[in-house]
Amino acid sequence: MGLSTHVLDTMHGTPAAGMTVELHTTQGEQATLVKRFILNADGRNPDGMLYDHASLKTGTYRLVFDVAGYFKSRGVELPEPPFLNKVSLDFGVADATAHYHVPLLASPWSYSTYRGS
Repeated sequence: MGLSTHVLDTMHGTPAAGMTVELHTTQGEQATLVKRFILNADGRNPDGMLYDHASLKTGTYRLVFDVAGYFKSRGVELPEPPFLNKVSLDFGVADATAHYHVPLLASPWSYSTYRGS
């Protein structure tokens, strides 16, 4: 099914519309930017899947979420430097025929993730 992400703003109880996200492929410590996008009103990539079923490959990936930039744009007063700036999630795809959904629940002070469905 491919790769997707979704971000929820747990401070405001809403999708994180407007958050900037980057997708990278990784190999060891080297990361290659695949795409940068801004989440839509539902907190998702406006173009749908990050990789469709045919394009997703076995390997390692990184999603980078601009948490501080998002909350600053919402008018939240953050300390300098912010406690969370960019949240980077490194994950592996072992079965490229499966669906990998990588959600993020975020506030200025905490985040949580899991492999969703």
